[in-house]
Amino acid sequence: MFDHVTIHVSDRAASVRFYETVLAPLGHPLTASDSHFDEWNDFGVAQAFEERPPTRGLHVAFVARSREDVDAFWLTGIGAGYADDGEPGVRPQYHDDYYGGFLLDPDGNSAEAVYHGRAREGDNVVDHLWIRVSDLDETRRFYETVVPVLGLRVASTRPERFHVAGDDRSFALVRGEPTENVHIAFPVPDEATVDKFHRVAVLAGYRDNGPPGERQYHPGYYGAYVLDPDGNNVEAVHHG
Repeated sequence: MFDHVTIHVSDRAASVRFYETVLAPLGHPLTASDSHFDEWNDFGVAQAFEERPPTRGLHVAFVARSREDVDAFWLTGIGAGYADDGEPGVRPQYHDDYYGGFLLDPDGNSAEAVYHGRAREGDNVVDHLWIRVSDLDETRRFYETVVPVLGLRVASTRPERFHVAGDDRSFALVRGEPTENVHIAFPVPDEATVDKFHRVAVLAGYRDNGPPGERQYHPGYYGAYVLDPDGNNVEAVHHG
């Protein structure tokens, strides 16, 4: 579902230490690092700067292979001095087999390891996101506009939240103090779909954050960017 999720951090070295420490017990090693980004497959961190302040108020859950891995994630983080955000345990309010443990990263974002009682499909490190929004109805309209182009769907609509769902992954948009400065990129099959994503969003009145085109990240990287109603950066990308 996610091509990549990138957070901007106030202290890159401190955030890399946190994520390296707690993702290692889940079997998610650092896969790439350069002058701009550190990446664990589909999750990355980048140094914040004036035009791109730190990400705040995000909840990101990472795939765990077992309940024991969830325990190890949490115990390793607590042992390294990081803040608890919820001890490992069953969360039946989500489903009967949902087992999660929660920590806070150096910028106060909530990081979770979760096991659903079965293996997750694919190689993604990110299991799901919770993104808080200031206006749930307006955010729903935004996603109802763009997700058909991305091959996703709006699902599980409730008064306090709704989900965007894909193949064995989802993310939730939740009413609350809004999440700030997160970047979510979705894979699409060709450049024409990138163009359509941008065109549909801009024609619907949403803010352009970068027109379709090839980017500097690697040859064939073709992306386009728009801002959601709270100013978070949403991208469609084709890798050629």
